[in-house]
Amino acid sequence: MQLTIQNLSKTYANGVKALSGVSLTIGTGMYGLVGPNGAGKSTLMRTLATLQEADSGSATLDDINVLTQKDAVRRVLGYLPQEFGLYPNQTALDMLDHIAVLKGVSARGERKALVTALLQQTNLYDERKKKLGTFSGGMKQRFGIAMALIGQPRLLIVDEPTAGLDPTERNRFLNLLSSIGQNVIVILSTHIIDDVRELCTRMAIITKGQVLLEGNPQAVIDEIAGHVWTKAIDASEMASYQQQMTVVSSHLVAGRTQIRVCSPAPPDASFAPTEANLEDVYFMKLAHSSAQPVTH
Repeated sequence: MQLTIQNLSKTYANGVKALSGVSLTIGTGMYGLVGPNGAGKSTLMRTLATLQEADSGSATLDDINVLTQKDAVRRVLGYLPQEFGLYPNQTALDMLDHIAVLKGVSARGERKALVTALLQQTNLYDERKKKLGTFSGGMKQRFGIAMALIGQPRLLIVDEPTAGLDPTERNRFLNLLSSIGQNVIVILSTHIIDDVRELCTRMAIITKGQVLLEGNPQAVIDEIAGHVWTKAIDASEMASYQQQMTVVSSHLVAGRTQIRVCSPAPPDASFAPTEANLEDVYFMKLAHSSAQPVTH
């Protein structure tokens, strides 16, 4: 199974170019999309989910033309947007049963078996008779996945699914996504870089509607291994260091500014080597794109 995107472009009426010649090849498994707000990730996902039109380019899911055969795409698509509404007074059981009817599962026995299996898969079976309005954030996200999985989709698109979840719910949800990704294409859009590193076999960094990098998360980390250095400085020194070297990112540690620099050799003896990570890759690509270091 393969999703092939070629030269996809979209410009909004206000002149904002949301996508500019995006080309990606995505196979079965977890695929991560990362980028800042306004990068074009949501536009790409909404286009693939048949919710808006592209200006040019193509997208195919095996033999289905995603841009023109929208009904065919919807039959094999599962979509979990960042925000989705639920009927608070409906139980999980009744709501899933209703959606299964809308998806064309008309036989009562088949529908019951499907709903039961989805509730068990998402660890919601014991809560099946509770009203959705009483669900926690993590439970709602897992219920959203259950809804998206009705119809056994070949393509599952999820947008910021772990935002706002506590660590326990986040781990539970990520384990669920990982198990689903063994059999279908799962596109995961997230701001949480660790989610991509832990789950995805391929990833893309997108900003300003363009793909800055595409590859295997560990492989792109390995490319800068041994080239990342760190040092604690006073905040007043930041401008000077930015002029002298490539400061990839900075953050506060115990009241001091800790900078991370990418360089084949230590800038000077005061820098210590540190293990490269996916955030370094991400911030470096964004910094090179904007010609500005990233602070977090």
